Amino acid sequence: MIVHPTPIEGLLIIEPAVFEDERGYFYESFNQRKWEETTGLNTQFVQDNQARSSMGVLRGLHFQKGDAAQAKLVRCIEGVVFDLAVDLRANSPTYKKWFGLELSEENHLQFFIPRGFAHGYLVLSESATFSYKCDNFYNKEAESGLRYDDPEIGINWPKIEGGYTLSSKDLNW
Repeated sequence: MIVHPTPIEGLLIIEPAVFEDERGYFYESFNQRKWEETTGLNTQFVQDNQARSSMGVLRGLHFQKGDAAQAKLVRCIEGVVFDLAVDLRANSPTYKKWFGLELSEENHLQFFIPRGFAHGYLVLSESATFSYKCDNFYNKEAESGLRYDDPEIGINWPKIEGGYTLSSKDLNW
């Protein structure tokens, strides 16, 4: 496992060791001991989630407030997504800045998003299966979000023919 820093402190790109041969591939998607040794973080994940979406579906920007805040380790199991996080840490020099990258079944990359960030992704392939580990349990009362097109943040989402598909909840943040 190789850890790549990003321009925003705390956001990490995780590149697993992938073993490929004529049969396909194998990789360890998570190992607590290696995680701690490589990242220096003692993150204890308590919940795994998975979502399947079609091209143009934009999910986010989501976060949990207060004691229910969540760190996430995300990856795309099938397909391709543009994944991003927005820094909402008020005292951070990168407050309201965002960083995004492409996650896919081909590149096997994972993205670590610490507490204090909003998270969202856009499906770029015909469909995508997205998986994420969380270090805190979901709490409906602490649920919050930002609009995907908030002009103050200015996310440069990839263009999709036919536009984006968002939930009414995501359109009303």
